[in-house]
Amino acid sequence: MEHPGDRKMDGQPGSLKSSIPGSRKVNIEKGSWMVSPSYLFYHFGTSGLSVAVATGVTHPLDVLKVRLQMQLVGQRGPLTGMGKLFFQVLKNEGTRSMYLGLAPALTRSVLYGGLRLGLYEPSKNVCNWAFGSTNILVKIASGAFSGGIATALTNPVEVLKVRLQMNPNLRRGPIGELQRIISEEGIRALWKGVGPAMSRAAALTASQLATYDESKRILIRRTPLEEGFPLHLMHREYFYNCTHGHD
Repeated sequence: MEHPGDRKMDGQPGSLKSSIPGSRKVNIEKGSWMVSPSYLFYHFGTSGLSVAVATGVTHPLDVLKVRLQMQLVGQRGPLTGMGKLFFQVLKNEGTRSMYLGLAPALTRSVLYGGLRLGLYEPSKNVCNWAFGSTNILVKIASGAFSGGIATALTNPVEVLKVRLQMNPNLRRGPIGELQRIISEEGIRALWKGVGPAMSRAAALTASQLATYDESKRILIRRTPLEEGFPLHLMHREYFYNCTHGHD
């Protein structure tokens, strides 16, 4: 059963407001779940760009994470902490090493961020057309689907990024390393670790987007707020309090 607040009537039947911040209105009538190319491009572009900006800022932390995960592979011994590793990398490899693999990281961010958020609304719309409902289970399933598919499609870029981050002396560049992986290890090597990555992304996206979507619906239902910046601002405060509690 569809919740009040999931639909906003604008003089047209089946007018459904998107749950992603700043998104446009989509008309969905019974028997039609397709959305316009401009709507998909809007979702893909804005979400991909925002994730890319965040990736550029936090990339040094990602390099450290990969180095920490890969230290003493197949061996036993004392592990180096993040702070000590950070100064070791700067001293031995220079500042540029903190941005190893940045090009594939940004590429993946645009693709993954765009697909993950861009597929959520269309997936939810398909369920609405098929089952006549956009309840919390549909939102969870739509988030899991969009996160899993996005990761499956971008896993090759993730593998390439990690290889570059682990090889500071590599001179081939991203394209050369990609060609080497395919020629020496086969194209299947680009999908190493895709199963755990898809599971993680599905769980993460489902929990994030479904919680955001449902809590925003509650705010629309219980407050006079409508779609727009004030709603999203208050929603973030509401979501923070629900997930972190009060001091």
